[in-house]
Amino acid sequence: MENIVPPVPADTFVLFGAFLAAGGRASALVIFFVTWFANVASAFWVYRLALRYGAQLVDAPIARWILQPHQIEQINRFYGRFGVAALAFSRFLPAFRAVVPVFAGLAGMRWYRVLPPIALASGLWHGILVLIGSFAGHNWEAVVGIFSGFSRVLLWVALPFLIIIAVWWWRTRRQIG
Repeated sequence: MENIVPPVPADTFVLFGAFLAAGGRASALVIFFVTWFANVASAFWVYRLALRYGAQLVDAPIARWILQPHQIEQINRFYGRFGVAALAFSRFLPAFRAVVPVFAGLAGMRWYRVLPPIALASGLWHGILVLIGSFAGHNWEAVVGIFSGFSRVLLWVALPFLIIIAVWWWRTRRQIG
């Protein structure tokens, strides 16, 4: 759901599923594959929607308020240079997971450049979450506390990127071409 509705705390649900697995009520392997597949599939679905309908949406009046055509061109150049790395890195940052596949679609990246970094990074991230949840299943409050702190750290890591993007957006908003 986090690829469609970004505020949904998917990581917490993965940890909870792994917690259930630790108590013998579920399989950690099943939890991993279900959450990994759902994350990759929804990210890829969002990418495909942006690839297919993005040009039409970018021309809509509300979209032009958010991003000007020259800003879209700058995003396209960014993806031409850093697309694969940006896709992989974004899977570890809560604020970016949902939007990076959208911009990859808008940039027209080919599916074979989009799917592998998303799948690999999501697999690594969900594997780590399932391991943490499984091994600490009997101490759930501590896991949530540690992970909440870790998520805050990741948010602070993402914050400078968000500020850079906001400053870029503001400064380039009124540029022509």
